[in-house]
Amino acid sequence: MAQRTIRFLIRPDGRVEEQVEGVQGAGCEQLTERIESRLGSVQQRRATAEAFQAQPQQAAERQTLAQQHTL
Repeated sequence: MAQRTIRFLIRPDGRVEEQVEGVQGAGCEQLTERIESRLGSVQQRRATAEAFQAQPQQAAERQTLAQQHTL
């Protein structure tokens, strides 16, 4: 399993910026939802390139479905 990293930057005005690395697809939000619920409301989300990559299991499922449709 790839290493997953969550980095936090706490601004002088109290805002917290969170950056997740090593997580593909929607797994990022699943990984951080408990932390975010304790920090307060999320004001903004910006997806990284990893967010648009399919998770390995999802990619395998899509490939299987594509093969079934071509048979």
